[in-house]
Amino acid sequence: MVVPDPVDDTEEAAPLPRWPDGAATGVGSLPGTDPREAAAAVVGELPLLPFLPELPARGVGADMIGRTAALLVDIAVEVVPSGYRVTARPGGDHRRAVDLLRTDLDALDEACEVTRPGWVKVQVAGPWTLAAAVEVHSGHRVLTDHGAVSEFAASLLDGLRVHIAEVAARTGAQVLVQLDEPTLPAVLAGTLPTASGYGTVRSVGRNEAQDALRDLVTGLGVPVVVHCCADRPPVRLLAGIGAAGIGIDATRPVFSGSSALPAALDTLGEVWDSGTPLLLGLVPALDPGRPVTSRDLARPAFDLADRLGFDRSRLATLAVPTTTCGLAGATPTWARRALALSRELGDAFLDPPEES
Repeated sequence: MVVPDPVDDTEEAAPLPRWPDGAATGVGSLPGTDPREAAAAVVGELPLLPFLPELPARGVGADMIGRTAALLVDIAVEVVPSGYRVTARPGGDHRRAVDLLRTDLDALDEACEVTRPGWVKVQVAGPWTLAAAVEVHSGHRVLTDHGAVSEFAASLLDGLRVHIAEVAARTGAQVLVQLDEPTLPAVLAGTLPTASGYGTVRSVGRNEAQDALRDLVTGLGVPVVVHCCADRPPVRLLAGIGAAGIGIDATRPVFSGSSALPAALDTLGEVWDSGTPLLLGLVPALDPGRPVTSRDLARPAFDLADRLGFDRSRLATLAVPTTTCGLAGATPTWARRALALSRELGDAFLDPPEES
């Protein structure tokens, strides 16, 4: 496998490109098992910022961790009763994950032939979520071994460079990378159980967590966003890694309505003040069982802009609407509707009402 040379940072790097104003996207996963159907739906409903769909219903290797492990260079995993574990050499589980990813790339390439989008987003587990989910040979999490964490992060960087180059070559699009870090809050808090279940894994310091993410972001040379849909994502930490955007579930009580915490809102205001966009999860990941409109779903975004003192006309630049989480658990009908609603929210951000 040929890995591109690292970016030469001896000179000041040119500003990274930015996706079009009014773009909407998805978190990553969809229901079903047909990659061509999924890719066609994504490219059709989200023409400004489509994403490479994940279809975890296909089983081992199609989930977030399995797919990310398929990108690793010189590290292979296998499936054991407790989950994914490092193995000495690639076996059937690893090859299956690689084959599934290849099939998904073929489907995305085919779907993009007609519309030729300017941007495409790919998603992988971030280094901390990956280290928390995969075990070393002893059965302990990679997270428990500082050296193993570093090796995984370096391997992920090398593999992602190859992946980015291939996606760009096949689609002709600018690639946006999304690092999924749903486990990061637990990693920071030290609440993940050990292999025995009788203790918890040591907490990772904020500086250590931030440095690893920053190294990955700067090493890729393309725009990178970090997504964390936890109740209280570490937004301030993520704001310090040079990411092109931060993804949150904007409907969480900490950010939305009367329960919103002033400190959490202040942090979002700081992110916007710095010019960093937020990927706002606004569309329910599951069918709410009642009629919903993009106008209803846009209200939290308009309220957020109002509360933070930002003109609503800036939302198209400062926010990218998404679903609140992945759509793997949704019905196919709702998944398609959710993608369409996200696109409609992007249009609404371009021409927001003066009052809601």
